[in-house]
Amino acid sequence: MSIEVKDLCKIYGSQKAIDGITFNAFPGSVLGFLGPNGAGKSTTMKILTCFIPQTSGTARVCGFDVSSDSMEVRRNIGYLPEHNPLYLDMYVRESLAFIGAIHQINQTEKRIAEVIELCGLGNEQNKKLGALSKGYRQRAGLAQAIFADPKVLILDEPTSGLDPNQVITIRALIKDLAKTKTVILSTHIMQEVEAICEQVIIINQGKIVADDNLGDLRKNHGNKSLEDIFIHLTASNDQ
Repeated sequence: MSIEVKDLCKIYGSQKAIDGITFNAFPGSVLGFLGPNGAGKSTTMKILTCFIPQTSGTARVCGFDVSSDSMEVRRNIGYLPEHNPLYLDMYVRESLAFIGAIHQINQTEKRIAEVIELCGLGNEQNKKLGALSKGYRQRAGLAQAIFADPKVLILDEPTSGLDPNQVITIRALIKDLAKTKTVILSTHIMQEVEAICEQVIIINQGKIVADDNLGDLRKNHGNKSLEDIFIHLTASNDQ
């Protein structure tokens, strides 16, 4: 397995953002990571990507511990956060070359051409990131996340701001990438999960309330829609 999380906790002051969660994610499929706002999704993803430390418990990515082997974790992971942190004064190609230099990628120009085509950035490649629409900025962020060909991809709202045609394209790309990678996808769009995810985790108030493949999750809840299941399992969440 590529991701192993065991008894993971994160406490801010007196608040438990995540409360002893345990799960695994495997290569060859997309894991949908769902939950209401404030449930602990972003905190979990930030721990897995070594942005913040956990309070207790363990997390391993490709066999490397996020606490003791954080540099190896970073070498194996690509991350697209919800708020896409781009250097807006850089041009698209320049930003990808920058990522290539950080990762010491050989044949950088060849890889730039590949990810530009994959992410549909051909017509925008000579523009500054700050001049792109929100949807194309999202594509640029995804291009950066996949540039070093990581074994694990963590994507937080990857289709945010995309029009329907762009959504279909990016969903197809994510499914294709998942054939050889472990992908965790966080989204509030239930149709997106139904379209591309095999495994579903629902987290509520810092605890996992569901962890199953999509088909079995529906079967165990009377073949209800994923939206109905989500509402039922998170109904106690204080808005």
